Amino acid sequence: MTIKIEMLRYFRAVADAGSLADAAAALGRTPSAVSMMLRQFEDHVDAPLFESARKSRLTPLGAQIAEKAAQELGHFDRTVAAIEALARAEEGHVRLSVTPSVAQTIMPPILERYMQDRPGVRIEMRDTDSASVQRDLEQGNADIGMATLAPFPGFDRELIFSDAFGVVCPVGHPLAQHWTHMGWSDLEALDFIANGLCQQISDPAFQPILRSSRLMVHNTASILSLVRAGAGITILPELAVLPEFMDLEFLPLADTTTRRDVWMLTPAHSAMTPAAAALAQAVRNAEILPPSKLQGN
Repeated sequence: MTIKIEMLRYFRAVADAGSLADAAAALGRTPSAVSMMLRQFEDHVDAPLFESARKSRLTPLGAQIAEKAAQELGHFDRTVAAIEALARAEEGHVRLSVTPSVAQTIMPPILERYMQDRPGVRIEMRDTDSASVQRDLEQGNADIGMATLAPFPGFDRELIFSDAFGVVCPVGHPLAQHWTHMGWSDLEALDFIANGLCQQISDPAFQPILRSSRLMVHNTASILSLVRAGAGITILPELAVLPEFMDLEFLPLADTTTRRDVWMLTPAHSAMTPAAAALAQAVRNAEILPPSKLQGN
């Protein structure tokens, strides 16, 4: 017969209580059931663990075993608690791979609330371009991805938000003063900073502007810093204009209905840890509004 965890638990309960009756009451079992378990334990170690039938005093061997039993029971109980916490999404590790604008404008309030509700969960978030988000998911380096991506095998895809493209320029720029009367042709004579998201705008009138650009920048914060410094204007989705760049204008495009769609991609629900599934649900439940609507509230 092997030593079972319940043998250690019953033995430790009797050692702590000093009697079968009190230990049985604490365990919620009958004294005879506790006595039988003790007998099996003593048969296994082939030695008595108590000096008398009253079980009030441990033998020297019993005292040594009681110390080891306490250590093992503590470890077992902590392991069980950790397993249950993982199953309840109270502990765990979630890896996010998202685009920079998502990381800087969408995720902060979601993560703040999530981490308050689940202080035992660790979050690792990587902000990168959409192609790298897809690679992270496919290579198993991310549990959740958020980017502008087409469907690809093995992952569920859900639309999280959609925002309009617009021209970004410094406050006070001539475009901002007369924008309601302007269109694509008014951008042709200006220095234009291209970025990866421009590829989503298929309007024929925009293509000469994109081709004439002498500067291509991929990082959103770098693009905005260059616009702020007067290096040119650019076109970005509204939520990509980071809140701290208050000296920049976002001018909605009237000549196009093209929008940037951002999707959340996850493995099938059964392949997600409870902590990752809970964070995905938190993203679904979040109310994501563009700055123009937030300012109007």
